[in-house]
Amino acid sequence: MYDVKNHRTFLKRTKYDDLHLEDLFIGNKVTVFSRHLSLVDYGDQYTARKLGSRKERTLALVKPDAVPKIGDLIDIIINAGLTITKAKMMVLSRKEAMDLHVDHQSKPFYNELLLFITSGPTVAMEILGDDAVSEWKKLLGPANSGVARSDAPGSIRAMFGTDGIRNAAHGPDSFASAAQELELFFPSSGGHGPANSAKFTNCTCCIIKPHAVNEGITGKIINAILDGGFEISALQLFNMERANVEEFYEIYKGVVAEYAEMVTELCSGPCIALEIRQLDPQKVFRDFCGPSDPARVNQCYSTEVCGIPLVSNWWEETLRMRPRLIQVPGVSQKYPTVPWNNFLSPLCSNNLQSTLLKMEALCKWQQLRSALTHSLLITDLQAHYQRASWVAMESELIKPFAKSVASW
Repeated sequence: MYDVKNHRTFLKRTKYDDLHLEDLFIGNKVTVFSRHLSLVDYGDQYTARKLGSRKERTLALVKPDAVPKIGDLIDIIINAGLTITKAKMMVLSRKEAMDLHVDHQSKPFYNELLLFITSGPTVAMEILGDDAVSEWKKLLGPANSGVARSDAPGSIRAMFGTDGIRNAAHGPDSFASAAQELELFFPSSGGHGPANSAKFTNCTCCIIKPHAVNEGITGKIINAILDGGFEISALQLFNMERANVEEFYEIYKGVVAEYAEMVTELCSGPCIALEIRQLDPQKVFRDFCGPSDPARVNQCYSTEVCGIPLVSNWWEETLRMRPRLIQVPGVSQKYPTVPWNNFLSPLCSNNLQSTLLKMEALCKWQQLRSALTHSLLITDLQAHYQRASWVAMESELIKPFAKSVASW
């Protein structure tokens, strides 16, 4: 592999197990040793004949009525051999809905259709595959869900739709329509498209890592989260550069031994960021996820809900692993139920204490990070919150962090 820009060899001939022939087509993005590459053309006609295919891109739009079933829909897409290359949960404005459904402007149900599509969040996905336009339409089934249940009982609209408007999902009719509608949701000019659905209240951030996305278990993870009683209020697929990942994980640098491996994994392919809302203070998402090392699951877990093990002694295990540290006056009085002395380090100073006390005035994580990097672990912070203080503390620390990390 030759780097044309820098006029040097980037990679000599070598075996790379994560790259396959079916990945090599124009328009695809591949990751080779943490470097993201966009395939723009074939090197010669022979390669074009050998690798050229019927790959197409189309829009899969999950409508508001089927957003709670997004995990099942993602499984259906993946099991059909299609690939999700972009994804984002959005809220459409009336104008954007009119642009999407301009072909239905003369139809009697037009206004009802606009009201429905703007009534809640939708999930837009760019899907890729051989004859993707027709394959996605086949998976959807007839436009009217009642007809679909009789003519195509295994289709998406038959299983998840209600009628001709509340029919679960949408797909373009032609290659040209697909290109036009994809441009509306994922502008090639670099714009953001319709507004994201993130709420930034009573929430935390969850990332489905590249290895899980590549293994095709995204839908199962999302279903497990929803079955666990949590709400997914925002979703977006990212391909993160190494520099961004290093900044994202900066708080772990020099703290955890596997920092380098964590960085390599997160920039090895697409990941999916979720905003998880915790409306029930008795449910703590970090407890739900469990230890970061799967090998410790059997040691720390005792029960299962919906096939997902729940923590029985994770807090106690963490307390045992970390020494008793100092108590910070003032902060502990503000949040009396939080065991501050268990996650503040000896490096904590009066400046850090002052910063913590004034967090309401700090809206950017950048301002917090310099004071907290060497003294506070987000993982420990979440692990040690008593449930009564979770919502208050989450909104102060995780909200600005999420805003900075993910440009929803």
